[in-house]
Parts: sequence; structure tokens; C-alpha cells
Amino acid sequence: MFKKSFFFSLLIGFVAVSVQAQIATPQPSPKSTINQKVGLTDVTLVYSRPSVKDRIIWGDLVPYNEIWRTGANDATKIKFSDDVLIEGMPLKAGEYSLYTKPTPTTWEVYFYKDLTSWGVPEEWKEDQIAIRFTVTPQALPMKMETLLLSFDDVKINSTTLNIYWDKLMIPIRFKFDPDSKVEKDIAKVLGGPVAADFYQAGRYYFDSGKDINKAYEWVSKANTMDPKFWTLRLEALILAKMGKYKQAIEVAKKSTELAVVEKNNDYQRMNAKDIAEWSKK
Repeated sequence: MFKKSFFFSLLIGFVAVSVQAQIATPQPSPKSTINQKVGLTDVTLVYSRPSVKDRIIWGDLVPYNEIWRTGANDATKIKFSDDVLIEGMPLKAGEYSLYTKPTPTTWEVYFYKDLTSWGVPEEWKEDQIAIRFTVTPQALPMKMETLLLSFDDVKINSTTLNIYWDKLMIPIRFKFDPDSKVEKDIAKVLGGPVAADFYQAGRYYFDSGKDINKAYEWVSKANTMDPKFWTLRLEALILAKMGKYKQAIEVAKKSTELAVVEKNNDYQRMNAKDIAEWSKK
């Protein structure tokens, strides 16, 4: 009886602890996510926002000459959908941890490739630094109680990430290249349909049982522009459906040649089966 009572009490205790663990409370340094479009580039920033709370920030709560997570809790993360120039230094598209090292006169800024550390890495690895540079902090005319990271002066090809806290502002300038993407799109659209467009149109007409002659016109156009083993096979199937078996066999053989180069056994097998069948027609 004592054992049952004892284990029952333990069970109740575990349940009570579990229930308590589910209680949500306000975070002293709440997380913030910023999604900013700059020209054609998506920039996402995730950080936690501590407050001053009558504390001395620079050189005390945030020590000088030490790596800072640039926020609270987990390290600040920033993600770019395109390549970017940061303070004139090139950085590849991707996600990075944003670390800083404040001093009384300058700040060193790091974009760090390792995203697995909570806060500052226990082992700081030089080979994980994507880029580093130095910026100069500016005095604020007022006090910023809660840390704020903000994309300001947003233009079609640039923006400045400003770090505001206490009585300092730290600017980090970003520059993007939307022109190259726009020029490619212009060339593509004004240049007319590409091979994939003709293939998709022909595929739809063939699969839907629509005008077979139109399907052939579009797919053969795709293969004139950029032949692939799968687009050539579709042309062969269309020719066979039109009763043009000799031509279908010739195109299927071309499809097989490309499939061999690409090491696609499925298309080699399907073409061989159809060629054998069409040869009997």
C-alpha cells in the first residue's frame, strides 16, 4: 500500500512539473524578425531586443574588445537571397550570424558562417568568418531604451542597417545589384519563348489529346533550340501517334544517345522498347 501511494505521489509531482513547464511568461529580451525587400533582394533579420534598464551598456554590460552576439539570447541572424556588398566587401547569398566587437572608438563587424552556436561560439574559428570590417559608431541625440536594428534609407539597390541602443548608432551599409537580374529578365521576355516554354505547351497538347500537329510543331521547335533526352522522347511519341514511325525511331535514337550521356537508364529502356515496337509497323 505504501509503495502504491509513494509512486502515485511521484506521478502527481511529475504531472505538476510538466504543467508548470508549459506556462508562458513574457521574455525580458523579446525576439524580433524583420523582412525587408531591397530592390529584388529579400533580406531577413532575426534578433532579440534587450533593454537598458538603468544599466551601463557600453564597456560594462557589453564589454569592450569582446565579441558580442549583437543582441540577447541567440546570436543575431541575417539572410540574403542574393549576393551583396557590405561596406564594399562582397558576400555570397545565404544566412550568417552577425557578431560585433565594440570599442570606445570603432566597432569590428563579423558575418560568421557557423549558425549552430547559441550566442557567441565557445570556440571562435577564423575560417568561419565570411567577411569582417570596421565601422565608426555615431552618438545619438536621445537615448534608445530597447535595442533596435533597422533597415533605413532603403533604395532600389542599397540600404543601411543601423544598430541603435542606449546613446549610440552603428551604421552598416549594404549594396545590391538588381540591374543584372532585370537585364536577364528583359532579354528573356523580349527574346521570346525559350525551349522549355515550347516543350511545356507541346506536352500539354499531347497529354490532353488536343491538336497533335500543334503539339509536334511546338516540341520540334523546342528540340531545334535545345534538345534534351526527355524532349526528344516526347517528339518521338508524337510522331508515332501521327503514324510516322520511321521518323519516330530516328528521334528516339537521338533521345537514347543523350540518355546514355546523362546515364539515365529509364529513358534508354523506354526508348528501346518503343523502337522495337515501332520497327514492326
